[in-house]
Amino acid sequence: MNFLTLLLLPLNMWDDFLGVLGTMMGPLYTAVSAILVGFHWLLTTLGMNADWGGTWALSIVLLTVVIRTALIPLFVRQINSARNMQLIQPKVKELNEKYGHDRERLGQETMKLYKEEGVNPMASCLPLLLQMPIFLALFYVLNSVSRTPDQALGYFFQSNPALAESLHNATIFGAQLSSTFLPMTNGFGATQWVTATLVVLMTGVLFMTQLQLTRKNMPPDALTGPMAQQQKMMLYIFPLMYLFMGVNIPIGVLVYWLTTNLWTMGQQYILIHNNPAPNTPAYVDWEERMRAKGKDPDEIAAKRRGAPKKRQQAADYDPTKVARQSTTRSTTAKSSAASGQPATSSADGTSTSSGQPGVERQVIQRQQPKKNSRAARKQ
Repeated sequence: MNFLTLLLLPLNMWDDFLGVLGTMMGPLYTAVSAILVGFHWLLTTLGMNADWGGTWALSIVLLTVVIRTALIPLFVRQINSARNMQLIQPKVKELNEKYGHDRERLGQETMKLYKEEGVNPMASCLPLLLQMPIFLALFYVLNSVSRTPDQALGYFFQSNPALAESLHNATIFGAQLSSTFLPMTNGFGATQWVTATLVVLMTGVLFMTQLQLTRKNMPPDALTGPMAQQQKMMLYIFPLMYLFMGVNIPIGVLVYWLTTNLWTMGQQYILIHNNPAPNTPAYVDWEERMRAKGKDPDEIAAKRRGAPKKRQQAADYDPTKVARQSTTRSTTAKSSAASGQPATSSADGTSTSSGQPGVERQVIQRQQPKKNSRAARKQ
């Protein structure tokens, strides 16, 4: 009996974990259902058929746009953190070459470098982790309504089952939003055509997004060695995974997935075009565009990094020279001679000129400290 209890204990812990996770995701389910139902109400008010699949599909697209717009600050923070990590990679490489034989010392020096540069390696991962629950909430709400409308997730679907049934039964181009490619109970029909089209588009967009990132926004060092091989594998493996997964995903979820992939591709294009990573082909193109517009790309990049402005000194500045107010000693002497008035020297090493009214007293500071008299030094 005790042995069976020990075997069932992990299952009970897993159920508890799922319960806690469901409780934590509850507010997100409510928010997603509220936005989706709100857009459906708006489109219906504008005259669209409430039960038409196009109305629900457009509501899903608008829901995805709102969620992705809200996540832009997290995306920007993630990109900035990754960019800062990339900028210090040459220094990290030097540390690896210098302390590669001593792992403990290498770790200490690397952490010291991160502290000096103000970089946190986990900062680029944190925004991504914060986005995952939101994406999961989107997926689970749409998937639950498509598969089991009577057990739909989200308060606004649970409190209004008619809306969940409407989304479940809505059709577009002859295919239900809740239907999947498999199984093909009635042969290859409208459902298979719509599903196959969405899956192919979704896979193609993902492939173009990864290809754009690999060719334009990665430094030459990242295109060689083991990391480059992994990037090439991911370039083809992820689209293939989409092909196999897409045949079992409802059309309504595929609409969301295609929309978010299109958003990612557009967002990445804007980023690569306007703020590319240093030492990449896209960065070279960006520098040429900035110079063609008469702007300094180095100054723009420094401002984006938050680098302080350097104080520019004049080329002829010499800190050993004494600043004069208007005229030099020789000028004063010449002006005194021209006026017939002698130039006198005061005890503190200043020269004065008197005679003509309006001639100000010229004061020149001594460059070296005054020395005591010979009699004073002998004492």
